[in-house]
Amino acid sequence: MKPWDKGAPIDALMEQFTVGRDRDVDTRLARWDVVGSIAHAEMLGTVGLISDDERRQLTAALSELLEEIDRNGIVIDPACEDIHSHVEAVLTQKLGDVGKKIHTGRSRNDQVLVDLKLFLRHELRSTRMRVRELADLLITLAEKYNTVELPGYTHFQIAMPSSFGLWFGGYAEALIEDLRVLDMGIDAANANPLGSAAGYGTSLPLDRGLTTRALNFDRVHVTSTFAQMSRGRTEKLAAIALAQPLSTLARLAADVVQYASQNYGFITLPEAFTTGSSIMPHKRNPDVFEVLRARCNRLQSAAHEIATMLTNLPSGYHRDMQFIKDVIVDAIDEAQLLLDVALHVVPHITPVQNLLQDPSYDPIYSVARVEELVRTGIPFRDAYRMVAEELKSGTFTRPTTLPTGSALGSVGNPGLEELRGRMMTDY
Repeated sequence: MKPWDKGAPIDALMEQFTVGRDRDVDTRLARWDVVGSIAHAEMLGTVGLISDDERRQLTAALSELLEEIDRNGIVIDPACEDIHSHVEAVLTQKLGDVGKKIHTGRSRNDQVLVDLKLFLRHELRSTRMRVRELADLLITLAEKYNTVELPGYTHFQIAMPSSFGLWFGGYAEALIEDLRVLDMGIDAANANPLGSAAGYGTSLPLDRGLTTRALNFDRVHVTSTFAQMSRGRTEKLAAIALAQPLSTLARLAADVVQYASQNYGFITLPEAFTTGSSIMPHKRNPDVFEVLRARCNRLQSAAHEIATMLTNLPSGYHRDMQFIKDVIVDAIDEAQLLLDVALHVVPHITPVQNLLQDPSYDPIYSVARVEELVRTGIPFRDAYRMVAEELKSGTFTRPTTLPTGSALGSVGNPGLEELRGRMMTDY
């Protein structure tokens, strides 16, 4: 029996089509639906809408169900459309009329909202931990290879001396900044919609502050209309938050693929982390980083897909929003897998030593030569022209030593201590 069923016959194809993947995706939301229901039952008892004995029965049954879900998972009854109707059916079967009271003051609209917000808050925090761990790993690699030389490129042309300290450190700092974007996504999910019902509130004396505190939300969505409008908005911001560190990871993967090629030869990868060719015996392909790059880039579309489904939707609930759910749940799973793979393979990147000893890299020191002349009092633009003429005439000689005391963020002073300090103060 569907909670909205009024006894009229239901077309089977229509039902199958409109339910979509809800039963499968909702297994991921199951524990959060029960957690939200426990808070709701406690609140109903506190405000007197159910008796204290009914409150105890409901919370006890829900707690047992939560333990079962955490231990063995859940299979949603095919007779139920979603996790919300399944939980209510379980309570009604176990407690009779008392079970039917769990829906007092609620709609499935605010149920799915609270489920998604609790789920996203938890999973984004878990994702954040992975991003932070990857940033920490990159700082460790930067410290390990701080003084190992690396040619810097712009426009795919040799530019200036760099180092693996700068390279690893740069990606570490990017991920540290990406944590701020993840925090934005977590904050968007950290607001309580429960009690907004179908998007227009209820005349029952619900205590929304009580459920906000019980579920450890940062704040309550005050207007029921905005609580409903946050559907899709929260998921879109979560998708943006997921996409940001994966964009950084895609760029790192692109560098690895390039640096590992024979034409560059800046890094090596263990043979166990490469694949071969069916026809070319010499091939050792960095497939894992190519697949990382592709899948990180593909995930960038999740936010756009959600935004497209929200386009031109007026306020209030619309069934279109149901199909945002599987997009964001899949995106969460994909993002966490990609970060786990990165944490597994990145430690095996090994820089090649003494790259800049190759004479073909001598012109990369042109800026150092300019700065050498500037230190003697020659105006920069004059020094620039002098070095350009040396390069043109073939009289340019690379400096034998590089100056010390470089600006923060430069070769020899990549600022790894400061990055490590930011990691230490991050929560």
